[in-house]
Amino acid sequence: MREQSGWTNPLLLTWCQYLLDSYTCWTGQTLITREGSLFDQAQRLFDSPFAVVSHGVQEDPVLNYGNSTALDLWEMDWDRFTQTPSRLTAEPINREERARMLLQAKRQGYLSDYRGVRISSTGKRFLVEQATIWAIQHPDGTTLGQGATFSRWRFI
Repeated sequence: MREQSGWTNPLLLTWCQYLLDSYTCWTGQTLITREGSLFDQAQRLFDSPFAVVSHGVQEDPVLNYGNSTALDLWEMDWDRFTQTPSRLTAEPINREERARMLLQAKRQGYLSDYRGVRISSTGKRFLVEQATIWAIQHPDGTTLGQGATFSRWRFI
């Protein structure tokens, strides 16, 4: 098992709840089994075999969460991942298309069946298929960021 990282921070445990609650709100589905403590749920999310990532609402959003699968795909540790501008997960040639997709998801609340090329920190390219992107919201309705999840990818 991967060494515990930033996801164990109490603020990140709360973030995971917003991420999970928002996913259910938009899609009507659950991302993981929602039993146990906040820590249990956050650990289940972190250890999931599918990728889960999120970023905040800054003008140039910075990644603020990546589960173990995402960290492995992008070949980064927690600290580096959570200091990375979200746009850098795609090559420059693919960033305009990525920005359009994020805007569409923002307008609709969520977007499913997204497909796009991403790049790891070492330059490995991979095609993401059937991804879902959703708005992460506070219980009061304030938008806090966007999340994405996918279980299908292949290196190209």
